Amino acid sequence: MKERNLALEILKKLLDEQVKLYKRTNLVKSEKFSEMLARAMRAYINGLISNEEVIVEMLKMANEMATSHAEGNALGLTDEELAFYDALTRPDAVKDFYENDILVKMTRELAEMLRKNRTIDWQKKESARAGMRRMIKKLLKKYDYPPEEAENALAKVIEQCEAWVDIFE
Repeated sequence: MKERNLALEILKKLLDEQVKLYKRTNLVKSEKFSEMLARAMRAYINGLISNEEVIVEMLKMANEMATSHAEGNALGLTDEELAFYDALTRPDAVKDFYENDILVKMTRELAEMLRKNRTIDWQKKESARAGMRRMIKKLLKKYDYPPEEAENALAKVIEQCEAWVDIFE
């Protein structure tokens, strides 16, 4: 292609838009893809990789974005459940503690629990937020979630809930 810089800019813009879409639905994936894109662009700007190499990296990233959605379908999870699954399994070491079907069961239970107990103003009322945190902590204890990762999982799940303004509607 003659205009490699143009192709690079178009690809970067498309990936940026996709990352923004992920930010509304799945924070963990959004952070991952945003970091991947930033790393590739930093390497390109610093002259560590060529136009062709950065385009190849971006195409790999686009393929990974496509397969990540298919991954949720393979697990039988909805988009909202996949977002919570990703939040619970953010440190990959957590996957070593559980079989995948247990993680899926925990995710479904978490999503159902949050769906039933949310209120309209839960983001603004501290008492409602505290109640949701308490329910999440109970669920994590019920499944013997690793204590060293429990606080991170709790924070990530709450952050995911906040990202979805109309999370279960």
